[in-house]
Amino acid sequence: MATSVPVQFLFDFGSPNAYMCHRVIPAIEARTGVRFEYVPILLGGLFKLTGNRSPAEAFAGIPNKRAYDRLEIERFVAKHGLERYRANPHWPVNTLQIMRGAVAAQKQGCFERYVEVVNVAMWEEGRNMEEPETIVRTLDEAGLEGRRLYEGTQDPEVKSVLMANTQSAHERGAFGSPSFFVGKELFFGKDRLREVEEEIVRASA
Repeated sequence: MATSVPVQFLFDFGSPNAYMCHRVIPAIEARTGVRFEYVPILLGGLFKLTGNRSPAEAFAGIPNKRAYDRLEIERFVAKHGLERYRANPHWPVNTLQIMRGAVAAQKQGCFERYVEVVNVAMWEEGRNMEEPETIVRTLDEAGLEGRRLYEGTQDPEVKSVLMANTQSAHERGAFGSPSFFVGKELFFGKDRLREVEEEIVRASA
């Protein structure tokens, strides 16, 4: 009899690749019958812990690499029918508040809705989700309690959970987002989703 393997998706809203994974994950869940656990992390914090840098910074002086990254995104978007994806004109943004907001949404019982709303705002509507007023307005427009969620970002427990998630990601070998753990196996990047699914099937057998 097949057993369910724990699968975690470590994400930060600042990563367009994490958004793309968010859009593809439901199909993998449907095929495998395994639900992904979404784990909010702070990408900037993880970069500091690992000595990593964002691709925008690391490859700023390598035009061919930046051009290839754009091509890879175009191919992925076409393959998975992600026609709503738009590059955010405000990117890169400081995601501290919206990532704390994700933890606050877990506490307040609206996490899945929050994740969808913020992903849409960042990567379909091009909103500046670093601005407090934009964050609150976006959540209110989606039927969430924007002010309550934003105030929740100042909760010491919320701050602590996000820091702990990020520290744990580092200790388990992660260095960026999107990262996946299938059991103890680490996979990085949207281009590893096929391997993630294969490992789920193997580990569940």
